[in-house]
Amino acid sequence: MSDDRVAPRPALDPASFQKRIEDIYYDRDAGRGVSGTLLWFVEEVGELVRAIRRGERANLEEEFADVYAWLATLASLHGLDLEAMGRAKYGSGCPKCSDVPCDC
Repeated sequence: MSDDRVAPRPALDPASFQKRIEDIYYDRDAGRGVSGTLLWFVEEVGELVRAIRRGERANLEEEFADVYAWLATLASLHGLDLEAMGRAKYGSGCPKCSDVPCDC
């Protein structure tokens, strides 16, 4: 007999997302190194560009998720907290004028 219940998905705020990607891929990514991982990230950005140009909604969602994951991986390989960096730079609004929305 099959169980049709779906397990609840974990909350994935930016810090949790980065940790989740580390849990899944860190050993492989660390073995590949920053240079190799950077090449994968750039390839994913290229795929995102193609999806944007084509206006392919389903593909856009997949490629945005892939770019986000590879960005999180690169931050982790550098020992950086992606959420903390985003909050430090943009938490008070525009980094130049501090306004939300930006007035510069």
